[in-house]
Amino acid sequence: MPEGYLPILVMVIVAGAFAAIALVVSALLGPKRYNQAKHETYESGILPFGDAKRRIPVQFYVVAVLFILFDVEVILMYPWAVSARKLGVFGLVEMAIFLAILLVGFIYAWKNDAFKWQ
Repeated sequence: MPEGYLPILVMVIVAGAFAAIALVVSALLGPKRYNQAKHETYESGILPFGDAKRRIPVQFYVVAVLFILFDVEVILMYPWAVSARKLGVFGLVEMAIFLAILLVGFIYAWKNDAFKWQ
């Protein structure tokens, strides 16, 4: 049984070695010119402004969690679509139930104005 994990171990070692070599080579061969702009705080392509401890509305987190939730649920449809013929009618009914539950959650979030951004 452990010999079945040997290819995975080799892959992890090769990936780790590649990452280490890339970091070492870039540190040794890369330019080392000092520039004040390199030491500036960089935030989404613009210079930061205001206080870093400002409050973020809870609505931002609600939308983020709902996006992740529905995004993951949609991603779960891909394996079903690949094997839909093999699953037959049973798989179709199961996906219909899954989508119905997902739709109920979506309608609930919509009715509670979770998608509105004020």
